[in-house]
Amino acid sequence: MAKLRPGRCVREKKRPWTRESRKKPREGYVKGVPPTRIRRFVTGTKKEYDMSFYLVSNSDLQVRDNALEAARVAISNYLQKNIKQNFYLVLRKYPFQVLREHKQAAVAGADRFFSGMRHAFGKPAGRAVILNKGEILFELKIDKKYEKLAKEAFKRATAKLPGDYKFVAV
Repeated sequence: MAKLRPGRCVREKKRPWTRESRKKPREGYVKGVPPTRIRRFVTGTKKEYDMSFYLVSNSDLQVRDNALEAARVAISNYLQKNIKQNFYLVLRKYPFQVLREHKQAAVAGADRFFSGMRHAFGKPAGRAVILNKGEILFELKIDKKYEKLAKEAFKRATAKLPGDYKFVAV
């Protein structure tokens, strides 16, 4: 079984090369897109809460869906352990970006194999969210008395995510 490549391989935010054909537009579609690993986008109980917290990106980057799921689980588990269901967590981004990799290009000496190859399209290997600076990734609604728990939960989540983030309380 192939291993997952390190996050640094896909962290940089850039639009990948895609096929474009005016005569055969179907060839431009990415076939066999893997399913997203995110199980839930909304967690907790929906009701009126005193405060809202946001996890906001400080840089432009791509975040893989398995990192998003790990962060969501970290927040959810920490809050459920401490305050049961008295919170409402929303993941605000959906991983539309399809990550592709050329399997043979990962081995040593790959430059010899592909010395004239341009725009290797590759096979779909995963999904990612493209984040711009200042965009909200997670939204957490919680009562004011649990403010410290919310900050700790977001601190645990940022350990699972690439890049740097800030907490915004409203």
